[in-house]
Amino acid sequence: MIGMNICVLRKKHKMSQEQLFEKVNVSRQTVAKWENGDALPDIFKCKLLADIFQVTLDQLSRNMSEEEANRLGPKGKQFFGVVKVGERGQIVIPKQAREMYQIQAG
Repeated sequence: MIGMNICVLRKKHKMSQEQLFEKVNVSRQTVAKWENGDALPDIFKCKLLADIFQVTLDQLSRNMSEEEANRLGPKGKQFFGVVKVGERGQIVIPKQAREMYQIQAG
């Protein structure tokens, strides 16, 4: 769970394992173990990783799919996908955003 999120977020930020281990001050093997699920970072490293990837600790540790991890926006911001414009010019906001912000039709 955390390992997959670290791997996906590292790739999303176009970082190599080497760049990440230098920022977190651990060995390359440690980053590889985190990503493979063979070890877990301590809470201090998790906080540092969350800051590096601009996500919350909750987002870093949550069980999510690779697609969900790729959609994560910077801390304090939400990313819901593409807003569509209908044939008559109406803006179609993604369902998840409408539900989160309780947006009703009309």
